[in-house]
Amino acid sequence: MAMHKAVATVAIRAKLGLIDAQTVPPTGREVRVHVEWTASTPLDLHQNDGGLLVKHPQILGDGIAGKVVEVGPEAKNFVVGDKVFGFAFRENKQKAYQDYATVPETTLGKLPSGFTFQEAVTLPNNTVTIFHSVTKDLGLPLAWPRPTTKNPHADTPILIWGGSSSCGQYALQILSAWGYKNLLATASARHHDYLKSIGARHTFDYRDKDVAQQILKVAPHVPYVLDCIASQQNSLAIIAQVAQGGTRVAALLPVIVRDATDDEAPEYSMDTQGAVKWADGVEARGVRTHFYEEDAFFKEHLQTTVVPELLATGIVKPNKQRIVEGATLLERAQAAMDLLRRKDVSGERLVWRVSDLKLE
Repeated sequence: MAMHKAVATVAIRAKLGLIDAQTVPPTGREVRVHVEWTASTPLDLHQNDGGLLVKHPQILGDGIAGKVVEVGPEAKNFVVGDKVFGFAFRENKQKAYQDYATVPETTLGKLPSGFTFQEAVTLPNNTVTIFHSVTKDLGLPLAWPRPTTKNPHADTPILIWGGSSSCGQYALQILSAWGYKNLLATASARHHDYLKSIGARHTFDYRDKDVAQQILKVAPHVPYVLDCIASQQNSLAIIAQVAQGGTRVAALLPVIVRDATDDEAPEYSMDTQGAVKWADGVEARGVRTHFYEEDAFFKEHLQTTVVPELLATGIVKPNKQRIVEGATLLERAQAAMDLLRRKDVSGERLVWRVSDLKLE
């Protein structure tokens, strides 16, 4: 079988490694993509430094942007040469940090005209996360096509903790587009104006000691909270001061008990309900985006139809990108990992070119 280059985590907290991976021909409804760009995520750091759900060596990355080079016999959405972007994660062959990824065609959408791979690759994993977390964990509707009638939850307070994160930005844009108008967001003060421009009604600086009291002054009861940070002390402990009986909290797993640093290994928990002391009647759920395909409509249409149309029609704007440079695939991947560990990123995505192969 043909081989290609891939970047993998080879041991906990070790430098990333360059390995030879099998170039897997597509079967059924799969397609093989030449991976040109990706966007790093905190999960990459959790897997490398914390060994989260990893069996070494594991190829990293779940955001793919590139060109289709081969289609399976039952594929119906794409042909060779199509420019695509998407979110795939289940097996090594589907991962992003490699020359070629072989993925189900339902995990891809066509790149709309007028957009670059660098812009588009900021969308798929986190827009999918928003649709899944809002509908599955918060229990709020996001019907497709978008309803034309007034949203009955238009004035219901919804708190987005970590509004300037990639997920936070997409949450604000998507919820606003679906008619949720009473959106509260936390972020550094320098991001407040932008967050208001994409749907936040009120913004709060998460570093203020009385931020919980500020939120409650604006909204005495907040029934829905989406925690895009999921830090035991820096988000959940403060959200617990806001949440009251009947509040539903959805936190993007894992719960970070201790952050990774250059000197210390991280510590994680998957127990959102037990992470902090909640008021009676608060339901705290951990978001597991990788189960979004349990929804039959989402599995078939979310990435193939919905996400590309959100981008093409301007319902969502891509995250700002910081292009990570490096002479090789491995250098770019390691540089992005180091930036994640140092938390040297805010309000933007770390985006970088993957394959060094030049296809005709």
